[in-house]
Amino acid sequence: MGTVGEYSQRLRQSIEQRSARVGVVGLGYVGLPLAVAFGKAGFSVIGVDADAGRVSRLSQGESPVEDVGNDELATLVAASRLAISTDASALRAADAIIICVPTPLGKSREPDISHIVAAADAVATVLRPGQLIVLESTTYPGTTEEVLLPRFTARGLRVGEEFFLAFSPERIDPGNKRFDLRAIPKLVGGVTPACSELTRVLYGQIVDRVVPVSGPQTAEMVKLFENIFRSVNIALVNELAIMCRRLGLSVWEVIEAASTKPFGFMPFYPGPGIGGHCLPTDPHYLSWRTRLMGYEPKFIAFADEINRQMPTYVVQMVADALNEKGRAVRGAKILALGVAYKAGVGDVRESPALEILEALLARGAQVSYVDPHVPRLTLGERRLAAVPWQGANFASQDLVLILTNHPEFDVRRVAGEASLVVDTRNATGFLGPRPNVIRL
Repeated sequence: MGTVGEYSQRLRQSIEQRSARVGVVGLGYVGLPLAVAFGKAGFSVIGVDADAGRVSRLSQGESPVEDVGNDELATLVAASRLAISTDASALRAADAIIICVPTPLGKSREPDISHIVAAADAVATVLRPGQLIVLESTTYPGTTEEVLLPRFTARGLRVGEEFFLAFSPERIDPGNKRFDLRAIPKLVGGVTPACSELTRVLYGQIVDRVVPVSGPQTAEMVKLFENIFRSVNIALVNELAIMCRRLGLSVWEVIEAASTKPFGFMPFYPGPGIGGHCLPTDPHYLSWRTRLMGYEPKFIAFADEINRQMPTYVVQMVADALNEKGRAVRGAKILALGVAYKAGVGDVRESPALEILEALLARGAQVSYVDPHVPRLTLGERRLAAVPWQGANFASQDLVLILTNHPEFDVRRVAGEASLVVDTRNATGFLGPRPNVIRL
């Protein structure tokens, strides 16, 4: 047994010497890049995931995440720098454990932290003196101290003295080559100053800058604020796009002109809706929490309403465009370009493209899609396979619908061959006005 202070000192020393073992719970788009980063920095990493199929593929060097290459993953596995398992008991050997599990919404759009609870319960069974536990999963303010802390102190250990607990929000932007994990400042909020300091030292091994805040609740709130900021501003510009179209103006020209102001303005861009795990989900975590405190957050709810109506608005744009050509949606051949929620990735979670294509199918359209990052797609009971870019016959389509502007797409070819294009991403904007192109 060590004395108070010795646990902190030993852990800090092992982290700085990179002899500490790092455990990562949840090997998705957040956890896997973290595990790989620590492995490449020289740490021995224990990765745990409940999905046996994913664990099997990862163990064979197959990465499901665009930001982690198969070669670098396979190299770490082969060198025993990264051990992958479904068995949480493997975390007993870890000195620092980072929890990166999903935090979806329930059926009534309330927070579902069941994955956090399961991970915390699993960690509690292996908790020992001298360990640091960090929660990265996006959640409502108070989760770290109200959900994790009691489970760990029930073991009889004292936080900040015998074990250490902090929250550090994930800030990964999948597919962003400019701001990778190392380049994005890492926020850390510990339950005690000792917890914050050890967490700062841990992340300092793999990122360029670590920013301590006053505590876990502040760090939890910062993460929500970052995504609510984006959600609200996207809603504003989505509404602006609707108004500009009614006024016969180009929202894209308006944004470009406004962006010449060197202060007081930050450009956001409209689209067919918001997708991914964070933006459609995170605002509801804060709304739910503040409702419990007797406050109804109106701004967040209004932004969510505008963003969620955008897929319906795009479907109406398609119907109007076809109608102008004397065609109905029923029976029309529609080819969608991109179904991922953002360019350059294969993530379709909460992608507005899915809702749009399902609505078009329900109205009787013949729908197909091109997406080099999403080879197969399930829409309700329908299963679709992507049309290869080389095999796409744009001229044979009644309408081509640009939903995701992947860098692989030659939109000049699309605009030149297709008889009718609805562009929700301004992918064709550089081509100037085109009689066959309708832009959001």
